[in-house]
Amino acid sequence: MPNAPLPPSQNLFAALRAAFAADLDAVAIEAATPQGAWLHYTWRDLDCASARMANLLDSLQLPAGSRIAVQVEKSVEALILYLATLRAGHVYLPLNTAYKSAEIEYFIGNGEPAVVVCTPGNFGWVSRIAFAAGTSHVFTLGDDRSGSLLERAVHFGDTHQPAARAAGDVAAILYTSGTTGRSKGAMLTHGNLLSNALMLQDYWGWRTPEEGGDVLIHALPIFHVHGLFVAIHGALINGSKMIWLPRFEPRAVVQALPRATVFMGVPTLYVRLLAEAGLTREAVRHMRLFISGSAPLLIETFRLWQERTGHTILERYGMSETIMLTSNPYRADGRFEGRNERRGGTVGFPLPGVGLRVVDEQGAPLPSGETGHIQVCGAGVFKGYWRMPEKTAEEFTADGWFRTGDVGLQDAQGYVAIVGRSKDLIISGGYNVYPAEVEAVLNELPGVAESAVVGVPHPDFGEVGVAVVVPRPGTQPQGEALLDALKARLAGYKVPKRCTVAPELPRNAMGKVQKNLLREQYKGLFTA
Repeated sequence: MPNAPLPPSQNLFAALRAAFAADLDAVAIEAATPQGAWLHYTWRDLDCASARMANLLDSLQLPAGSRIAVQVEKSVEALILYLATLRAGHVYLPLNTAYKSAEIEYFIGNGEPAVVVCTPGNFGWVSRIAFAAGTSHVFTLGDDRSGSLLERAVHFGDTHQPAARAAGDVAAILYTSGTTGRSKGAMLTHGNLLSNALMLQDYWGWRTPEEGGDVLIHALPIFHVHGLFVAIHGALINGSKMIWLPRFEPRAVVQALPRATVFMGVPTLYVRLLAEAGLTREAVRHMRLFISGSAPLLIETFRLWQERTGHTILERYGMSETIMLTSNPYRADGRFEGRNERRGGTVGFPLPGVGLRVVDEQGAPLPSGETGHIQVCGAGVFKGYWRMPEKTAEEFTADGWFRTGDVGLQDAQGYVAIVGRSKDLIISGGYNVYPAEVEAVLNELPGVAESAVVGVPHPDFGEVGVAVVVPRPGTQPQGEALLDALKARLAGYKVPKRCTVAPELPRNAMGKVQKNLLREQYKGLFTA
């Protein structure tokens, strides 16, 4: 199956703006502040504020398609900055707020952004890194509507003509770690993002205002695909209101459920919601759809949610490089070849316009039910890795299919199940952790001769890292001290939950560390 054609040439912002509610003075976002107050933003607010920021970016006379790197706390103003970047025709480069200085130094050095936006409290060290790397402009943006970005933008006009952009032009770069520890910037185009948003709008049955409308609870971070693209684009392309929470808090989500119809979360969030006494069938009586992704959903969680709420979670599968690829069905009207069941333990069917095949080690297609490597193609598949043409070529087959690195199967009915990851990826609480990156830092610490990091089951996070360290002769490193050292150098979600010291690592005849044995040894550490 060749890649599907991209949508017509169009700036993604222009498509989103065209879908805003007809009444621009209607509330688009009800936002809870970190201080507990509620702010209301209209569709006109989103339009005018993004125009002011886009005019500010225009005033900087940046080259077309400049990167705008953003590491700020979640806020509606941060969302508006994303829209303004698209509107001005530049490339949005979101960065996890947990990244430390060494990580930010790499991303800024590699991405070479013309503009960096950071939290006011981080301006000192972030600006030093940015200016040393050649960045021309550094602004600040706080989650309390403070910062130099807003102070500057307020002086610009509130109308702006979106920059002309083609479907194949890059709209965003999302960094995804590699197994070697070197992060890769996945380039997603205006066409990638728009085609995926339009397809999900239809497949997930987003309701128009005439049908009663939808209201999305947005409790995810906005620096990765799930929160930034799937959730936000879903609401905006449908003109649907969002209830905006600065972070996930189970009680706050439960309190918002009676006013909403759609919720998206990673499996960890569903586990924590199930611990809330207020999660009842009465609380979810107006809800239409619960969606889970970014990590495997345990079948136990799937069934408990059904029993507790009467709703069946819709699990789907995607990647930074491809956006959404598969989904369990939303409709039960036989519209999609009569496949109506949301089946636990699977990620559903390939979405319309997505090609998916399971192949063996030589790339030959496998029959239904056999496990192999998953390859995909379609309009949502990314343009390539930023400034890594060799890596890009390596990840695509000769006939244009993307090698996902995931291992899975597709049964006779078409349901896809992900059974493993060929690249040793750990998905902890919805975040990707690559062992090689953690091991590289561990191996530099005093007293460490070598290390291995593996993922093991965890009742809350789904999966967490466990580090096994071999000490240097004559030293006695302590696991907790090593973890403390890691916390100073890596984002918190990357730090293993446990570190043990062992005399040696298990190896095969070729000298390769047998991580499968370590996973088996420690698999009951958190679930016994």
